[in-house]
Amino acid sequence: MNKILTLVFLALLTKGYSQELNCQVSIVTNVKTEVTSAEKELFDQIKQVVTDLMNNTKWTDEKFKVEERINCQMQLQINTINNGNFTGSIQVQSSRPVYNGSYNTTLFNFQDDNLEFSYTRNSVLLYAENQYRDNLSSLLAFYAYYIIALDFDSFSLQGGTKYFQEAQQIVTNAQTSTSKGWKSNETGKKNRYWLVENALQQLFEPLRECYYEYHRLGMDHLYDKPDDAKKAIYTALEKLSKIAAARPNSINIINFAYCKLNELKNLYSLSKPEEKTQIVTVLKKIDPANSTKYEEILN
Repeated sequence: MNKILTLVFLALLTKGYSQELNCQVSIVTNVKTEVTSAEKELFDQIKQVVTDLMNNTKWTDEKFKVEERINCQMQLQINTINNGNFTGSIQVQSSRPVYNGSYNTTLFNFQDDNLEFSYTRNSVLLYAENQYRDNLSSLLAFYAYYIIALDFDSFSLQGGTKYFQEAQQIVTNAQTSTSKGWKSNETGKKNRYWLVENALQQLFEPLRECYYEYHRLGMDHLYDKPDDAKKAIYTALEKLSKIAAARPNSINIINFAYCKLNELKNLYSLSKPEEKTQIVTVLKKIDPANSTKYEEILN
């Protein structure tokens, strides 16, 4: 009897709570040969197991209400198929709502060109904590924790630290893998290793401060304190200049600026010319390679 009462109590206690992610998954193909009906069926299975892993796994100990789940999207582009082995890229995006409005601000929008995985029909995809089982589950778990970390950082100062650390542990466990995207010595520094390595370095602390100040002190107050909110956004962006000077073309800084380009264009569309010039100047310092794009704000 006591056992039954305990189970009922636990059910009531957890009622209304959900997993952390609300992930929409899609698959597109860019293979040179015609995709067979069997392969199309396999793609449907892959889409379903990826969706299930992202949305049905309890990634943290936090309690999320259904409406508090983090909205994110994943698009897997398959370029080659060879006996159950797939290669291509994956586009990962996440956003969070802005207070006092229906607008969602983009936190992350990244294309990972190192998608490699194996999948056989009717396989179940599971993530095993603290071990590397297969490339696909590890890759998905990495982005799950990275998305959660950014979301927490946007609501509290460095609130996502332990989830960045979870993502970094996945990278560490994957060092035995022959798949690309996990190692520091790969060509360029635009992979999973450097995404999380940078996030946890002291040099990049201003970026994490920026995530908090831009969103919590800036975007969340555009409705009730628009002038103060814009000042907070500018101050947050200015913090990134120091990182850009020390680590030009850092994947983390460029991705942040890329996520915010259209948002800032809309936000400053009716601003005074001096305000536009001010924000464009700091963006060009952060990401000089894309100066022309940021100059669009001046129009």
